[in-house]
Amino acid sequence: MLQYPEIDPVALALGPFKIHWYGLMYVIGFAAAWGLARARRARVGLSQDAVGDLIFFGALGVVLGGRLGYALFYGFDKLLADPVWIFKVWDGGMSFHGGLLGVLIAMLMFARRHQLTFFQLTDFIAPMVPIGLGAGRLGNFINQELPGRITDVSWGMVYPLYGPEPRHPSQLYQFALEGVALFAILWFVSREPRQKGLISGLFLLCYGCFRFITEFFRQPDSQLGFIAFDWLTMGQLLSLPMVLFGLLLMAWSRGQEVAQPPVPRAS
Repeated sequence: MLQYPEIDPVALALGPFKIHWYGLMYVIGFAAAWGLARARRARVGLSQDAVGDLIFFGALGVVLGGRLGYALFYGFDKLLADPVWIFKVWDGGMSFHGGLLGVLIAMLMFARRHQLTFFQLTDFIAPMVPIGLGAGRLGNFINQELPGRITDVSWGMVYPLYGPEPRHPSQLYQFALEGVALFAILWFVSREPRQKGLISGLFLLCYGCFRFITEFFRQPDSQLGFIAFDWLTMGQLLSLPMVLFGLLLMAWSRGQEVAQPPVPRAS
């Protein structure tokens, strides 16, 4: 078995001011998305200033949607008992599925503002999202959050916060699949112009499948446990619609024309 490396969750401390690795992971994700969006902006005719607006809209969607999604999906009882709890971001966390819904709403608003179709924009941003997802999972690992289930595999890891039993390093599984693998798939497929909706559908399908698989190794949320059948988790339940919509969207995209890059707008 492996021993958890005990990384200090505080990356930098200047007196009372502390910068946590988890917060830095959000910065890395948004910075990477900004850089990749600038490199590919001609595909949707965005100016450099518009790329900055895009990342701002996306960040709002992630933060607001992620927190609201966590409250609704994982802490609804707490929310009912104390509505102010939703603002206590140190108690509980963020939900990817809530963040996804928040980003989709933000992208709908951004697309209307910049005269883009919804799927034109989501196809554009989909390959950029996995970097942030992967960085977030590394943040979970550093914080010893979302630990894996107890295991006897040789690479099982002992987390100091969760007792002497070795556990699956499920955060690293998710980093490898939701981050590295998903980015490689989407970036490779999106190298050439594709039918409208294909990349968005592929993102939903792959993430849904990867998340469903890794949930078998991740400890269920203590406040929820298993949702059904003594094995189905909330993460898996929320991922099933992603798989379904991803398949439907990819099938729909087959009847669409291949997207052609517009004339770039002035910076």
